[in-house]
Amino acid sequence: MTVALGRVMLFTKDTARMRTFYRDLLEVDPIEDSPDWVVFATGGLQLALHALPAHIAAHITVSEPATARSDVAIKYSFLVDDVAATRARLAALGAQMRDSFTSAARTSCDGVDPEGNVFQIASRA
Repeated sequence: MTVALGRVMLFTKDTARMRTFYRDLLEVDPIEDSPDWVVFATGGLQLALHALPAHIAAHITVSEPATARSDVAIKYSFLVDDVAATRARLAALGAQMRDSFTSAARTSCDGVDPEGNVFQIASRA
């Protein structure tokens, strides 16, 4: 039996804002797109944005700029050709980008999306 990871789902308070952010990060248009469900194809793995139910979203506050949620059990990493250029592009788009670092021959940089989710961009090799 073969098991493969096909989709990562991120629950969102403001799906329209998150759609714009991830469209700009990934530089692709969604393959599915509705007010409460957005899917991006990202080279073998899909990123899905799913609107939180209103009764849950009502109890979530997102600061401006968003406070990094570092107490969660997941951080997703996007592989890019040029970490420095991607970091600069995302910062110009308003993303909160941290300093780049190198570990095990891979350059990486963490960022914070508009709802405080911490993500990473990393070199392919």
